[in-house]
Amino acid sequence: MDEAERLMAASAGRRLVLIADSFARLAGRPLLAGAPVSAYALWTTPLAILAHGMQPDPLFFYANLRALELFEFTAEQLLETPSRLSAETPERAARARLLDEVRRRGIIEDYTGVRVSATGRRFLIERASVWNLIDEAGEVHGQAAAFDTWVRLD
Repeated sequence: MDEAERLMAASAGRRLVLIADSFARLAGRPLLAGAPVSAYALWTTPLAILAHGMQPDPLFFYANLRALELFEFTAEQLLETPSRLSAETPERAARARLLDEVRRRGIIEDYTGVRVSATGRRFLIERASVWNLIDEAGEVHGQAAAFDTWVRLD
């Protein structure tokens, strides 16, 4: 386990299990088809997976290797970043509406939107799933997103 993987797993803590478990409950299928869920499987999957908490301006608490590469963050940088900064200013209102809809519905699948990396590179994500991280008692601990299709715009 490298340092970035260790930092992400420590930051996510018990919420790491919620990423996969919540998706399975809400979508009715596993997040990682054909693979048992583990910290390593989430870290190395070809899916980009990110999650943020429930603060008034939610901070990322997890991104797997693919997401860190795509968003061009180090693990340390990501953990200090409000998730709203993953969208450019003109896109943030649409992103906020998406997250409000996810709060109401539990999950949105087939989301498409423009995102921006830490270095300012823009990309279009396609067919993303965005869902609430809900424990078995019904308490919401944040939201997560996963996608495997994107197109660089710059």
